[in-house]
Amino acid sequence: MRSLTLVFTLLVLIMINALAEDNNTILSKVKLPKATMLKNSTVSYLDEPIEVDSFGELFSEGKFYGRLRSNSFYFRWNALDDSHDNTFITGVGGSVVYQSAIYNGFGFGAGLYYSHGFFNESIDSALSFKAGKDAFSRYSYLKTGNKNMAVLGQAYLQYAWWNDTSLKLGRQLVESFYTKSNDTKMIPNTFDGLVFKTEDIPDSTLQLAYLARQKLRDHVEAHAILMRGDCQSDGCYDSLTDPKEITAQEKIASLSENDDSAMHKGLTYSNLKAAGKPTDAPLITGDLHTSVASYSLDLDASFYVVPELLAQVMLEGNYEFNIGDVRIIPGVRYIKQFDNGAGAVGGASLSGDLNSTYTKSYSNYDSLESQMVAARLVFKLDKYKLNLGYTYILDEADLVTPWRGFPTSGYTRSMGRYNWKANTKSYRLEFVRCTSTDGIYNDVFVQTSVLYQDNDPDKTGLQHDNSLYYYLGLMQNLSYLDNMQWRFRIGYQQFLNTDTKKTQFNGISFSDDDLNNLDTRFEINYFF
Repeated sequence: MRSLTLVFTLLVLIMINALAEDNNTILSKVKLPKATMLKNSTVSYLDEPIEVDSFGELFSEGKFYGRLRSNSFYFRWNALDDSHDNTFITGVGGSVVYQSAIYNGFGFGAGLYYSHGFFNESIDSALSFKAGKDAFSRYSYLKTGNKNMAVLGQAYLQYAWWNDTSLKLGRQLVESFYTKSNDTKMIPNTFDGLVFKTEDIPDSTLQLAYLARQKLRDHVEAHAILMRGDCQSDGCYDSLTDPKEITAQEKIASLSENDDSAMHKGLTYSNLKAAGKPTDAPLITGDLHTSVASYSLDLDASFYVVPELLAQVMLEGNYEFNIGDVRIIPGVRYIKQFDNGAGAVGGASLSGDLNSTYTKSYSNYDSLESQMVAARLVFKLDKYKLNLGYTYILDEADLVTPWRGFPTSGYTRSMGRYNWKANTKSYRLEFVRCTSTDGIYNDVFVQTSVLYQDNDPDKTGLQHDNSLYYYLGLMQNLSYLDNMQWRFRIGYQQFLNTDTKKTQFNGISFSDDDLNNLDTRFEINYFF
C-alpha cells in the first residue's frame, strides 16, 4: 500500500505538470531558480556571488540559498526474518546556505541543514533501515530517542587567484573521484579539510585535498575518515557487565564513527589501536583531468592515501568519434589498491571477520592488495545515451572506498549496488534521456538500466552467485514552477539461482528467493 501511494503521488504530479505545459503566460513570469539539483545529485548554483570592490560589500552582496526538502523510502524484502524487515520512512527538512561576495579573491560560506525522520518505531527498528537510514541519525536516536538532525554542513574560507585557481579551508563539499557530496538523502556528505583546485593548466583541471574528518549524511558530528567505532571508542564498557547489554551497545557504538555501507568493518578503533595504527588518519586525494582535443581524448588520474593504512590509484581514458550524428565513446578504467597494513588489521573482506569461512576463501585473507578493470561503450544521439559497461574486481581483495565515491560509477554502478567485492564481474545496460544542460529539467529526465552481477558465493557467505538489478529513475522540474523538482527512483534485485534450499548465514535460515528486494524512493526539492 505504501509503495502504491508513492506511485500514485508521482502520477498526480506528472498529470498536473502536463496540464500546465501549455501555460505560456505563467512560464514567462517564472524566474530561473537560484539553485537546482543536477542528475548526479549535486547542487548547482545558477545565481552565483559576484566580485565586489569594498570589504563591506563582501557581506551585503552575498547570497542566501534556501531549500525545502522531503524524501520518502520504502524497502521491501521478498521474505522477512530477524535480520530482514520491510521499512518505510520519510525525511522532512531543508537547508540555508550563505555564500559571500568575492573581495580581492577572498570569500566564505556556511550551510545549515535540518532533517526530521518520520517513522513508526513500534513497527520499524532503527537498525533495519537501509536507504532511509540517512533521514535521521541512528546513533543519536538509539542514544537519546532524537529523530532530528540539525547540523552545520558547510563552514569555509576561500581564496582565489590568477584566473581559476582557489584554496578552500574548512567544512565543505568535496567532489572528486573518491569523495562525493552524494546529496541523495536529506543532508550531503561533507569533509573538514583543505582543498586546492586549479584550471589554469592548459586543457586540464587539477585538484588536491587534505581531509582530516568526514561527516556522513546521517551524522550530526564529524568523525574519523577510516575507523569504525566500537565500545572502546564510545565508552560503553565503562558501566556494563551483562553480555547481552554489551552486545546491544556494541551495535550502537558501531554507528558512532565511519559507518558507511561500504566501510571496512574490521578497521575498528580497538583493532587499529591493538595494531599500533592511527585511528584519526587523514584522507589525501588528488585528481587530474586532461583533454587532448586533437585526439578527442579525455584522460583522468586519481589517487587516495590514508597514511599507514591504504592507498589507491585510478587511471581512465575515454576516446570519442562520430559515425554520422552518433557520438561513440569507448572508455577504460583501471584501479590498483595498495595495502599498507590495513589488511593485517581487518582482513581482505569488507566484512572484517578474519575467522569466517568466507573470509578465508580469499587467497590472501589478511591482505588488501587488489585491482579492478573496467570497460564501457557509450553511444550519444541528441538527448539520448546508451551505455554498455563491464567491471571486474580481481580475485584478490575487496575495494575500500567509504567516502561516497564509487569505483564502478559510470560503468556498472546502479542505485544502492555495491559491486566491488573480490571476484565480482558486473555487466550493465543503461539508457538515459537527458532533457537539460543547465539543471532545469522541464521535460522528464529518464534513466533506466539492467545490471547483471556475477558474485563469488564463497566470499559472500551466500549460495547465490548471480543476480539481476532493474532500475528506473525519473526527475523533473515542474514547468510552471522551476524551483520545484521531483525525483522518483525504484530498483528491484532478483537472485537467479533456482536452488531454493535453505542455507544458514549469521544464524538465519533463508533461500536465495527470500533475498529479492524492492527499493522505492520519492523526493521533492523546492529551491528559493
